[in-house]
Order: sequence, then structure tokens, then C-alpha cells
Amino acid sequence: MKRLKTYIPVLSVFCLALLVRVIYNVTVAQGYYPRYDAFLYYKIAGNMLTEHCYCYHGAVSTVSRSPLWSFIMAGIYAIVGWNANVVSGGNPLYPRLFYCFLGSGTCILIYLFARDLFGRRIGLVAGLIAAVYTGLFLYDGWLFTESLYTFLLTFFAYALYRLQISLPLYKQCENMRGLKGFWRRYTWSIVSGIVLGLMTLARPNGVGFLVLLIIWAVFVVRAYAVPWRVVAKNTMLLTCLAACLVAPWTIRNYRVSHSFVLVATGIGEVLLGSYNDGVLHGSAMWNPPKGSMIHDEIAYTPQRDAADTARAITWMRSHPAGVVYLMGQHLINMWKPLSYTFELSALPMGEFPNRLTSRILVLLIPIETWPIFAMAAVGLFVTLKRRWKQLVGVYLVLAFTIAENVLFYSNMRFRAPIEPLLVLLAGGALWWLFCNDPGTLRHWRSNKKGTPEAAEALPVDATHEVAEIPVP
Repeated sequence: MKRLKTYIPVLSVFCLALLVRVIYNVTVAQGYYPRYDAFLYYKIAGNMLTEHCYCYHGAVSTVSRSPLWSFIMAGIYAIVGWNANVVSGGNPLYPRLFYCFLGSGTCILIYLFARDLFGRRIGLVAGLIAAVYTGLFLYDGWLFTESLYTFLLTFFAYALYRLQISLPLYKQCENMRGLKGFWRRYTWSIVSGIVLGLMTLARPNGVGFLVLLIIWAVFVVRAYAVPWRVVAKNTMLLTCLAACLVAPWTIRNYRVSHSFVLVATGIGEVLLGSYNDGVLHGSAMWNPPKGSMIHDEIAYTPQRDAADTARAITWMRSHPAGVVYLMGQHLINMWKPLSYTFELSALPMGEFPNRLTSRILVLLIPIETWPIFAMAAVGLFVTLKRRWKQLVGVYLVLAFTIAENVLFYSNMRFRAPIEPLLVLLAGGALWWLFCNDPGTLRHWRSNKKGTPEAAEALPVDATHEVAEIPVP
């Protein structure tokens, strides 16, 4: 019975999150059919089953899209069935139901993360907020890669945190031999490496987190006084595992295109569509120049991708003031609670705008989003003062994602991967307001009044916090 009670919070968060997502998929998203990028992943998944190749145009193999989501969909349709003689091929509901479970898993990660940082009560509240927050379930009825990448990015941030707090305990496992000793020493390095590899296969920008890892490793050595060799071993293991997962796909891309393509082409098209005269003097954040080619076209090659990149960089060098202005617009646009583009119009609420449930959702999005933003801002401020060591990985992930959106282009879709971390920081604000730990508002007030409650409060140090969460 006692063991069952420990799982009640997790089950509560998961069940509520799953219920919300299923209701969303059978009401707002009922009859949804994938368009734009979603259709490309969907079509490639079908061709993997019918043409037995990773291809979009007939049986011609492509290197234009990251493979993970199409492979997952192909696995789903291999089980539930794909009818090549039907226009729709496979029912889009099945991968959306998969996203319901995956999105619920993201909510569990938020609960675990907030629980480890701020205690069980705040963890439960943060998990329940995540379960009903529109910024998290909105993409679980949409066959883009947002939900998959968001889950993996949240998992990576949490695994990096667990790795960080386990490294100072390396001496406890130093004398352990065999497979058990290896697992005890490198559990979270292995998990982080696998997740990073999957992130890169879900979106090509996952490889950029290698830079983040270097910064993180330097911080751990200095802040936790962990020997640099220990940190280097774990970081190298993490990186090698990620590389081993990505390498087979890179080799496949070389055989298909006879060029080095790490995961997928497209950066050149994105840059060229973000930085040109039409965007500078127009209202759209992304608008490719006339005559440019979309990277999903059969004639788009890695050489064309490199040429588009060079063309965009040339424009950026000749328009420095325009680049600064556009980057500022990207930053502003990223934080708009609700913004429609040609892609976002393919969201279920955009596909069926006249439904009552869609209209309710459109009203609900800003009502939920602005308070989360405000609480996350407060949480960022208060945790920077007291919990910055534990949350450095979260700060780096946030900074990297925001910088990435500023560099390329952004809308509510590209904010999606960091929505769980915003909820986590909102949990930090609740911790500061309602808990009595050192560094919170209540503790400060008690200390100011000189109450016995303040005298009994124990100082929080890195050793105490690390010891509370043992290595599995």
C-alpha cells in the first residue's frame, strides 16, 4: 500500500494529461488530415511500407527530412495497417493517439523534474498544470515533429540534470566492478547520449547541443569540484552514444546523395526564406524569394542547399541593420501566444475553425499562456538566486533554443520545445511563494521576523541536495 501511494501522483498526472489529449483529439481534431510538413512525414511513412524506401516522390529516396518521426509512424501503421489503395492510406488518428501518450509522458517528466527540485507538492502541481496547459497538448493532435522533439528535449534536460547531481557521487561507485559498476557510474550519461541521438534524428538542430554540452561540462568541473577526467569521460560517452545513433543515417544519406548530409537538408532554404528583401519589407517572418526551390522538391540537392546558405549569408552581410531588425522581430514573434502562419493554419483548430471546441481553444490559449509566461519569468529570477547550480542545464537549453529561433525565424510552433521548461520555472515561482525552504519568500519573512521557524531552517548546500537524489 505504501509503495502504491508513491505512484499516485505520477498516475494522477498521466491520467489527467491523457484524458485531456484524447478529448482534444476526438473533438477539436476530429477528422484531421495532415497537410504541409505533416503530410510529408505521413507520406514517407506510407512509402516505407509500400515502396520499401525512405522516399516522398515515388521510389526516389530523399534526404530532405529527419527520419525519426516517419519511422515511428511507419511502425504504427505496420501494426494497425496501411491501405495503399485508399487515398488516405492510414488513419491519422493512430499516430495522434501515440502523441497523446507521448505528451502525457512529457507531463510526467515535468512532475519528476519539479519534484526533485522543489518537492513533491510543487512537483504534483507543476505536473497537473502541464497536463491541462494548451501550450503542451496543442501539438498532440498535429502530425508535425513538435510533440516528439518536445518530449525528447525535456527528457534530455532532465537526464542532464540527473547526470550533473550524480557526478559528485562518483567516489561511491569508483570501486565497483563489472557491468553493475559501469551502469552505476554511467547511467545518466548513457540515457543522455541516447536521448541526444534521438533528438538529432528528430530534428537536425539537435546536433547544436554539442556546444551546450561543452559549456555544461566546464560549469560542472568548476561549480561542483568534480575532477575534469570524470566529467570528460561522461561527456565523451554521452557524445559517442549520440554519434553512434546518428552515424548509420548519415552513411545512408551519403549513399543516396553522394554528399555529406548529417541528418537532412533544409538549412539553406530556411535561412534564405528568413533573410531577403521580401521579408525585410513585408509582414511575413518567412518568405522564400521568387524562383527559389523548396528543399522537399526532387531536384533539391545538398549542393543547392549549400548555395542557398551562401546566398542568405551574403544578404546578411550586406544588410547588417536589416539582420538586427529581423532578429528582433523573431524574438518578439516567438512569444506571441497565438500566431497563424500557413503551417499553423494546418493545426486542427485552423483546419476546423468554425467548431465550438476550436473557438473555445482559441480563447483559452492566451488565457493560459500569459500567466505561465509571467510565472516562468518570476521562477527564472528566484531560481537564479538560489537554485542556479541545479538548473544550469535548463538555462542552457532555454538560451540555445531562444537563440536558434532568433537566428532563423519563429512563431508559437518554434516555442513549443521549451514550453515544458517554462512550466518547470512556473513551478519554481510557486515554490518561492508557498514553500518555506531557504531562499523562498516565506522563509525570508520568517527570518526577518526572527521566528523559531526561521531558526530551525537548515541551510541548503550542494552536498545536501545531491545526497537527496541517489544514483539509480
